[in-house]
Amino acid sequence: MNIKILGPGCSNCRVLFRNTQEAVKSLNITAEVEKIEDYAQMMSYGILGTPALVIDEVLVSSGRVNSVTEISELLQAKA
Repeated sequence: MNIKILGPGCSNCRVLFRNTQEAVKSLNITAEVEKIEDYAQMMSYGILGTPALVIDEVLVSSGRVNSVTEISELLQAKA
């Protein structure tokens, strides 16, 4: 599973990254979590707000910081 956090590196982006790592760890799944801060790459996903969460190249959330529980539910739905 490939997970991307899209954002310029703001505090909300960092919180979403940490929440995502925690969700992956709590579910004990194998996933690559990466931060994308390049604007051209971010815009290729058609986001309107940051931070954004992409799971296996599908934009699942944009413009908000998801909780660990919300991210866990999204990950389980993709599994």
